[in-house]
This record gives sequence, C-alpha cells and structure tokens, in this order.
Amino acid sequence: MHIAISFKSTKFDVSKERTNPINPIFGESLLKWFKSEIEPDFDVTEPDAEDWGWYSYIDWKGRQYMLGASTYFEEGNDPKSELEWVLQIDKSRTFIEKLFGKAKISQTDECVLYLKSKLESEPKISSVSFE
Repeated sequence: MHIAISFKSTKFDVSKERTNPINPIFGESLLKWFKSEIEPDFDVTEPDAEDWGWYSYIDWKGRQYMLGASTYFEEGNDPKSELEWVLQIDKSRTFIEKLFGKAKISQTDECVLYLKSKLESEPKISSVSFE
C-alpha cells in the first residue's frame, strides 16, 4: 500500500527535465525540489525514471521510503502552466512486518505529514490533498 498526495502547481518547469527513457512522463523536477528542500536533514537519492514517472528514496529516521512523482504535460502546452501532480509515498517494511501487518503507512505517518507540510507551505502549490 502507498499514500498518494495530489496537488496543482506552476512551480516546476517540466520542459527542463531529462527525458524519461521508459515512458514520456514528467516528475523529476518535483523530486529535485524535495531533495533541495529536505537535505541535509534527510538523505534523498537523485531521481530516476520508471515506467509510471520518477522516483527517489528518502531515509527518514532509520526507515526508507520511496517517493514517486508524476504529472502529465503535452507538447505544445505552456511548460509554466498549472499542472496536476501526484506524489506517491511507499514505506519499506521487512518481511516480518508485512507478515504480521506491522509498520503500515498511513495518512498520519510522520514522514507523510512532513512531506505534505512541505507542499502546503510552498506558495506556488495549491489544492494539496490525499487521494
């Protein structure tokens, strides 16, 4: 299970992102922004491409989370227009935790709330909500 947070923003210029070699989906700029905002408090890996968008990992107080980012942008549109984004957050768990239903991610997870607050505090980001 994962948590998904949707929002709208004009902050990120997807025309400056690297091309996703797997699928033409954007999201790298959001993860790079998170990396610049969060470090040095928490380690965040460089974004990498996946077939559903882009992902990075964050080390949060001894636990790893995967951050997934994606938005849809069509060629010919203004790259600085307001886009709808999705941030997915997945918490790594051990086999034993999964087996016994422990350490599940939720909307009240400390890391989830921290990332959501970062989005909500940015003036060029609006309509932040859990999906």
